[in-house]
Amino acid sequence: MTIPAKRRPKSKTRMGRSHQALKGITLGKCPKCKKPMLPHRACGYCGYYKNREIVKVKTKLAKSKNSKAEEK
Repeated sequence: MTIPAKRRPKSKTRMGRSHQALKGITLGKCPKCKKPMLPHRACGYCGYYKNREIVKVKTKLAKSKNSKAEEK
């Protein structure tokens, strides 16, 4: 049986919650463009995963030209 909450000091209560702290994200490098990316996911910048192109990503320049043409 556990100790009642009122009998437990604050420091012991907080020590018990130490594993609930937030952890930082682990980022890897894309093998093609060397940008930071999440592990086990396709690169958001170039669209490669495990040295294969998985997603066709438009370049930023092409995106901006298309958006300007649509506005007119």
